[in-house]
Amino acid sequence: MNFPALTICGIEELPAQRDREVTHVLSILDPDHPEIGAFEAYPAHCRTTLRFHDIIDPEPNKIMPQSGHVNEIIRLGESLKLRTADAESGHFLVHCHKGVSRSTAAMLTLLATGNPQEDSESLFRRLAEIRPQAWPSSLMVRLADEQLDRGGSLIAALRRHYGRQIVARPYYIDFIINIGRRAEVEMAEMVA
Repeated sequence: MNFPALTICGIEELPAQRDREVTHVLSILDPDHPEIGAFEAYPAHCRTTLRFHDIIDPEPNKIMPQSGHVNEIIRLGESLKLRTADAESGHFLVHCHKGVSRSTAAMLTLLATGNPQEDSESLFRRLAEIRPQAWPSSLMVRLADEQLDRGGSLIAALRRHYGRQIVARPYYIDFIINIGRRAEVEMAEMVA
């Protein structure tokens, strides 16, 4: 199945998506977050749920994104053949709590899986079209880069993406630092 419609959102935005004929959902939630009630109002769809915290460094009593989580996203992408060209049917929605970090890293991974010949810069442009406020988890992108044998190209493109986001949304600097991810701000590459 190919997917002409790709959506990324946060939990609060899920009720607004129920009439969009969503066929597949990837939910990324904190491990202790309750199930999402909004999906009861959705038409029949396939849903995969992964549970880990939105962190890039170890923290007590928190679960970091692991290689196995990213591998599950890759397997999902392979099974669904998430392609951006010649799409025929389906609407794939990916969400996390805010629709900014884990979900955008997952969508990037799905796009890279379904389009292995597409260059990393193009994948990030597509991601920004789907979710302009995207700030993908650097840890998840690094794991995807390794598992998809991208040779560091996803990380290089992520640095430039972060730089563009800082220019477009300077308030992200304090926001990202305050959630404990200063390393991502420091890795941003400003491009002219």
